[in-house]
Amino acid sequence: MLISPAYAQAGGVGGFDPISLLPFVAVFAIIYFLMIRPQQKRAKEHREMLSKIRRNDHVVTNGGLMGVVTKSADDQDFVTVEVCEGVRVNVLRSMISEVRARTEPVPTGKTPAKGKGRGKGKGAKDKDDTANDADDADDAGDAEEQSAANDADEATETKSDKSDKSDKSDKD
Repeated sequence: MLISPAYAQAGGVGGFDPISLLPFVAVFAIIYFLMIRPQQKRAKEHREMLSKIRRNDHVVTNGGLMGVVTKSADDQDFVTVEVCEGVRVNVLRSMISEVRARTEPVPTGKTPAKGKGRGKGKGAKDKDDTANDADDADDAGDAEEQSAANDADEATETKSDKSDKSDKSDKD
């Protein structure tokens, strides 16, 4: 035997070396600051964006659909999006990935009306009420136009049916 057993076992005094944990702590800190924290910030911004969605906002869904929000209630977890004229789809709020164009926010605090702090008179409307009424009137007008167009189509079909019958009777 060239080496005695006492020298082979005298490698260390035994115990815990806290410096051996330093690489693990450093890797965790790097991962936290480069990956976890930015993801949490993005998620928080996304939640705030979803809570601020209102009517007439232009949105993009996770599936790639682009449209205009026509109905949005804070107590519901879905919004109604008009994809093209007359086509409305209910979309979960969480599935909206981006708001492209935002409408002006509704004022939440008490602001005096124009004119030295006097309140609104009886029957007076603010801009938002007028805009909403105009949108509602637009929707009603669109429905009336669609109904009139359907009636005109039906009238045209009936006239063509009558002319077809009269052409057949002339041939006989």
